[in-house]
Amino acid sequence: MSQNELGAFLRSRREELRPSDVGLPPGTRRRTPGLRRAELAILAGVSTEYLARLEQGRDRRPSRQVLDALVSALRLSESDQHQLRRLVKAARGIRYPAVEPPRREIRPTVRMLLDRLEPAPAVVVNRLTDVLAHTDGFAGLMAPIGLLDRTPANLARFALTDPRARTAYLSWDEIADARVAALTAAPHLTDPYVNSLADELTALTGAVFTSRVRAPSAALARSGVEELRHPDVGDLRLAFEMLALPDSDDQQLIVYLPADEDTSARLDRLLRTGPTALPPPAIEGRERPVARRRS
Repeated sequence: MSQNELGAFLRSRREELRPSDVGLPPGTRRRTPGLRRAELAILAGVSTEYLARLEQGRDRRPSRQVLDALVSALRLSESDQHQLRRLVKAARGIRYPAVEPPRREIRPTVRMLLDRLEPAPAVVVNRLTDVLAHTDGFAGLMAPIGLLDRTPANLARFALTDPRARTAYLSWDEIADARVAALTAAPHLTDPYVNSLADELTALTGAVFTSRVRAPSAALARSGVEELRHPDVGDLRLAFEMLALPDSDDQQLIVYLPADEDTSARLDRLLRTGPTALPPPAIEGRERPVARRRS
């Protein structure tokens, strides 16, 4: 990780803003994206020289008033404000309590839950995105693309470092973004285990990983659709739901469902069962059809 994360954070959020976002004319001859440093300094009521010191890491102790002004000028989201506070504390050398290593076992009741979910593809991961347990349906879906070849299997490591992932995931960039978001959603500045994985991914992939860490923060998507090219049954559109297990577990349960009828039929062939596709969204004035399992 960078030794000047506070400065890198401020600079990335400045470059993310367009002049029109803050009521400024677009201007001409912009050599860098987003706001100029002088423009942000005016909006925040600080000098350009002081803002340069913050971004370059030569000043790491901004006052509360300066931080509040930067939050307002940069239009920071709540999650970005939380990250900014952590970065300032880290830059000031404030120590945090020891971080527990990620759990690598699941509770018996969670194992029973996975058994009940068969044959649906479902997996339990920890904060490193290590695969801790899964259904047979998940193995049937993911083993052929190579995800489970390594022990422990890891969602982020596979997506970012294994060339097979770029073939398997039809929207690979979105998957890569999501896997990095899953890691950086954790308090990574104070988590040596996440930091260690981040260092590994940086060494293996370079900008593939670091550019996503520096990109504007996005909320971790806990539902959505992933598109997968399966070597046995072809293209699949899989709706996923990510459910947080109790805080003491520090784990996530991810369940995959067919997002359309074609995917449902292909999963049927793959898993030798009859999952039904998600029903289409309800249209006003029209009753939503009820999904039935094929016998």
